[in-house]
Amino acid sequence: MAKSILITGGARSGKSLLAERMTLGLGTPAIYIATAEAFDAEMQDRIGRHRARRGAEWDTLEAPQDLAGVLARSDASGRPRLVDCITLWLSNLMLAGRDWETEVKALTELLPTLHAPVVFVTNEVGSGIVPENALARAYRDAAGLTNQRLAGTCDELWFCVSGQPLKVKPT
Repeated sequence: MAKSILITGGARSGKSLLAERMTLGLGTPAIYIATAEAFDAEMQDRIGRHRARRGAEWDTLEAPQDLAGVLARSDASGRPRLVDCITLWLSNLMLAGRDWETEVKALTELLPTLHAPVVFVTNEVGSGIVPENALARAYRDAAGLTNQRLAGTCDELWFCVSGQPLKVKPT
């Protein structure tokens, strides 16, 4: 099994920068697996800033929904992969009406079979107030369960807070 790392934290906690450094530390060139979709100008701007920050060491693949498939297909390259981010992927699945639990199970079952390393970024969304609507509560719960399942499967778990990483689960 290839090395797998999960990095979690709140918004603007430094997760993506840490994940980029860790991934490049596993080898270059690396593959950036993007789960975001640019549905509005603000998201287009965010995606643009992320792309501008990355250099020539990265190739980008898009996986707004078929994350397990993209990971499986890119594994033969032997190159380290960065998936940014799990919570966006989860929201894409839920909004498309797909069975997120089946997709998460497929992902966690795939991980032990991979040969190239993978670093995942996810958001810790359960630390705030209880959302007022059913969809937001369902998303919060799904994100928490997804993060638990990935953390249980990955070799390492890191938590970022105020730009500072804390190793939660060692190799």
